[in-house]
Amino acid sequence: MTAKQHDELLQVLKTRFEQHPHRHAGLRWADVEARLAAQPDKLASLWEMEQTGGEPDVVGHDPKTGAFIFFDCALESPRGRRSLCYDREALLSRKHNQPAGSALEMAAAMGIELLTEEQYRALQQLGAFDTKTSSWLQTPPDIRKLGGAIFGDRRYDRVFIYHNGADSYYAARGFRGCLKV
Repeated sequence: MTAKQHDELLQVLKTRFEQHPHRHAGLRWADVEARLAAQPDKLASLWEMEQTGGEPDVVGHDPKTGAFIFFDCALESPRGRRSLCYDREALLSRKHNQPAGSALEMAAAMGIELLTEEQYRALQQLGAFDTKTSSWLQTPPDIRKLGGAIFGDRRYDRVFIYHNGADSYYAARGFRGCLKV
């Protein structure tokens, strides 16, 4: 990241933090900014989250570690992270019409993790997300072992968790990330 990108990203994150206080009640931006300054590698991950349309914001704080927790808070699954199958194994299993990549690989390259089902449900308590799209979620090993993967969305003012073959991909399905700073 250039110095200009660094400064621009901090301003975007600060503005978003101030515009959505219900996502992080009781937390102060100055504390978040200090933590980011101490971990510049995390800022690069937040830059990637922002550049792919995730609109990362603070959604919590871990009192044990002191980490601030960022989730992608874009209303719909991040546009720059759609049309991906679940993981590398699923990608390699497709003989025809392979997508450009996989959600787990892209997340790892960005330095983030896919949301768990629990995290996704917590996000949905903060607003109405994925009302037109869906997002891959971390899949339990027993489901993945059988060839499946899970994803979530919000329809009819309810949060649904579904399953699909891990090798499937759709233009309206991406993934949301979590980053602890």
